[in-house]
Amino acid sequence: MESAARGLDKVIAQSMLRVPGEEVPLVAWPFVCGSVVAERTRAVSFKAGVLCVEVSNAGWKQELQALAPRYLSGINRYTRETVSRIEFVIAQPVPEQASR
Repeated sequence: MESAARGLDKVIAQSMLRVPGEEVPLVAWPFVCGSVVAERTRAVSFKAGVLCVEVSNAGWKQELQALAPRYLSGINRYTRETVSRIEFVIAQPVPEQASR
């Protein structure tokens, strides 16, 4: 099983080489955090070493902040520019369109 994980890690790393450098943290986020977290979050920007990730509520924000060191080490395996911090922000609700 361990060799399968290493093989997957190698495939992801090679795939990230095709992604423009500033976009790698955004694209790598779902691989690093896993499918359950990826379904409930969205990496929205990467500037000056800070990856900004939207979460749905304060509970998710608190939970993910506790896991941030693990995510940082994982995401930096794939990036060319170091991610120094992950900032979790609560997503703003999408305004409903007025009905006609």
